[in-house]
Amino acid sequence: MTLPSFIPPELVATTTLLLLVMDPLGNVPIFLAMLKPIDPSRVRPIILRELLIALGIMLAFLFFGRQFLDTLGLEAESVRISGGVILFVIALRMIFPKKQGKDAKKDEPVEEPFIVPLAIPLVAGPTTIATLVLMAHQGGDNLGMWTAATGLAWFINAVILLSAPWLYKVLRKRGIDAMERLMGMVLIMLSIQMLVDAMRGLYQSIALS
Repeated sequence: MTLPSFIPPELVATTTLLLLVMDPLGNVPIFLAMLKPIDPSRVRPIILRELLIALGIMLAFLFFGRQFLDTLGLEAESVRISGGVILFVIALRMIFPKKQGKDAKKDEPVEEPFIVPLAIPLVAGPTTIATLVLMAHQGGDNLGMWTAATGLAWFINAVILLSAPWLYKVLRKRGIDAMERLMGMVLIMLSIQMLVDAMRGLYQSIALS
């Protein structure tokens, strides 16, 4: 299938890359598990808010990420390590959820997630941020296309995640609980892989120096 002439192949390739890195389908059960205690009427506003925050963070790193890391003396591996640690802690909480005591008040308000972990690191994760910083390094002339690709990938990601509450009606509580444990195991593997990749990158940097 040939793309229309007005659609640059690089735009499609970059959008696809970012979409795969953001992994919206993989984030659906995690979002559902994290928002399970929240009032259903607040779920979509929270998802939209976190998506907008993530978009702002992604654009900030696309435009100023490299300068920010250089100013603080941070390397891309540091971003991966921090993201891996955060995901590991989140995964443990998903596999071993905190049980409420008998004296817990049922009418006690549940604290809404804010920025962490939905916006960061689930949507604007360390791999996504590192990819955006790398894209910005490839040349300022393509910054407009990078921005368009980021916006397109975010929009597709938003459509998928905003439809997540519909899945709750199908899966029900037991299905969400099962997916929560399963995704917790997957997140542990992903977090360990992030740490392994970061350590490998550090080893290669030391070996080349």
